[in-house]
Amino acid sequence: MTTVVPTSEEDPALSVVRFTAEMSWAEAGPEVAEPQVTSLCMEAQECMIAGRWLDLASLMITSADLVFSKASEKDLECIFTVICNLVKKPESLDESLEISKLISTKIAQQPNEKPSLRLKILFNLYNMLENPYGRFLVYMKALEVAANGKDQRQLFLAISNILKEHKSSTKENLKFLTTYLATFSGDDAHDINEAKEEAAYTIIEFVKAPDMFQCDLLEMPAVAQLEKDSKYALVFELLKIFLVKRLDAYLDFYTTNSELLKSYGLVHEDCISKMRLMTIVDLASNESGQIPYSLIKNSLQIEEDEVESWVVKAIAAKLIDCKIDQMNQVIRVSRYSESVFGVSQWEALRTKLTTWRGNVANVITTIQANKVAEEGTQTMQGLMIR
Repeated sequence: MTTVVPTSEEDPALSVVRFTAEMSWAEAGPEVAEPQVTSLCMEAQECMIAGRWLDLASLMITSADLVFSKASEKDLECIFTVICNLVKKPESLDESLEISKLISTKIAQQPNEKPSLRLKILFNLYNMLENPYGRFLVYMKALEVAANGKDQRQLFLAISNILKEHKSSTKENLKFLTTYLATFSGDDAHDINEAKEEAAYTIIEFVKAPDMFQCDLLEMPAVAQLEKDSKYALVFELLKIFLVKRLDAYLDFYTTNSELLKSYGLVHEDCISKMRLMTIVDLASNESGQIPYSLIKNSLQIEEDEVESWVVKAIAAKLIDCKIDQMNQVIRVSRYSESVFGVSQWEALRTKLTTWRGNVANVITTIQANKVAEEGTQTMQGLMIR
């Protein structure tokens, strides 16, 4: 996050008002400019003394907007850091929210002008806010800028970099990185190379994340290219292990690539824990609704008395729904989450839906036939009584 460091006795807010005013009136000449600059500075001082922070924010954002196309990005970042810092001034939460709304709305008005900088300003403001509602408002404005920008691919990457810089949620960062990677197709032979580092970084972050168990990275061309890449082929293999293989495959990989994993900051014990949960999911998808304790024990390489605790962990992570049958030493699975949801999973879902549709149609036909038969029987009984 950008930090304002005062370099003079003048308040940073007043310095910004003076700087933007001087730049705005520079072409008018000193005779016209000086009175205007003095007037704006006096107005700003009055707002500060009276604690009218919303009025001060309005004054500063208007002045800053006039120089947005003239000032350098470095100057603009400093200017808006000072302006955003005003959200911390009011004692009233409502006034703080109004200031954040004013700033974020103004920033989002022209998304195609310096979009990356606008996103950086918005996420800077986002991190200054503590109120969830205020954060939500600013976050939505950031999405507006991203959605309306000309080069959405670079904007998604810019958002990810900003989130990374501010050490924000890993899930949020990976969401934008994944969206960025999804913009590449197999036909982008020239451009796709630029995504290699981001693809590898995304894989490593997914593996590190203790609460992420599903992703669609495997079939993305930007990620698939790593399979034959001399530098990142092993990273791609690691992704395949975590998504479609079991613990034993990871342990074999670790035996020959332990230094590689350490170089990426991966902790072996954490990887084992995550792989055990992924292995339970894989067992649930490959067995006919029942998983014997013994199979879980052997696949997870744990003691028999640890089986139920690992199953409970999988349930808590919402990876499976099941009943633990202690009497028969089996787990009866009613639902499991797919680690990968690609073409084959969609085809399987279509088959299930087609079967379900057929079954429903048969039930409806049977009900209708029974209704016709019942009505016919009632008619016959009525005629017999007459």
